[in-house]
Amino acid sequence: MGSPAFCIPSFEGILKEGYTVPAVVTVPDRQKGRGLKVQGSEVKKFAAEKGIEVLQPENFSDEQFISRLKELKPDIFVIIAFRILPREIFSIPHSGSVNLHGSLLPKYRGAAPIPRAVINGEKETGLTTFFLDENVDTGNIILQKKIEIGPDETYGELYNRMAQEGSTIVLQTIELIINKTYNPLPQENSLATKAPKIFKKDCGIIWGKDALTLHNLIRGLSPHPGAFTHIGNKIVKILRTAMTGKQSGISPGGVMISEGKMYAATKDYYLEILELQPEGKKPMKAKDFLNGLNKEVKISFL
Repeated sequence: MGSPAFCIPSFEGILKEGYTVPAVVTVPDRQKGRGLKVQGSEVKKFAAEKGIEVLQPENFSDEQFISRLKELKPDIFVIIAFRILPREIFSIPHSGSVNLHGSLLPKYRGAAPIPRAVINGEKETGLTTFFLDENVDTGNIILQKKIEIGPDETYGELYNRMAQEGSTIVLQTIELIINKTYNPLPQENSLATKAPKIFKKDCGIIWGKDALTLHNLIRGLSPHPGAFTHIGNKIVKILRTAMTGKQSGISPGGVMISEGKMYAATKDYYLEILELQPEGKKPMKAKDFLNGLNKEVKISFL
């Protein structure tokens, strides 16, 4: 059960190991993109290529959907980046329902564990498999794997690495359950932290903050939804920066251009802008953005 591309390496690994996947559960088709075309999830597309049945319930109280799950007589449900399941559903498999989560639980419980870890400047995160229970991300832990976060690594880069690593830990978890050699460990709730969903209000850059905080925010939201600022009345997403260690000599949000490079002033140090996306355009390198500017125009971020 799942929807985004994060699921695909694990899905693919399960099939390659020869396990039978009679059906997948994913979200209903939605309008997406600028043209608002109706599209299926990444999991649906992959399942269709493999000729696997796809179930897309609007809600989990649908009796026809629940009846179909029971007819399949599953041994295990594998859930990755999906909705909260009620007990009536997660209790169907006789060997349990297993979730892959993008953090070292109980840290970063919630919808956005990977970007939140980067935004908070964590040097390490990880993956956890656990048995579902009625509360969000609180079930007994089966396996965990630590993963380092690079100082300049973006959310997108970390997401892709963790998706690949997720396949390994999911397969190990399935094997432990089949062989009944797992030793589930309760989570220490007193150590829990939250990773709530990212909203637009979380993405605005406040240049009066320190450089490291902004560097982490920018890479934690890159490539999407993207940390944004303004040039005049136009939105500009800042997608990649580099710490400089150079003290800001102008007001926060001011832009300095030197030797073909672009620097934004923060509360303390300059951040070098490496990649950005002006409103209505594709992402571009800062040097390409500068090449398109009138050399007489002074810019600043608001």
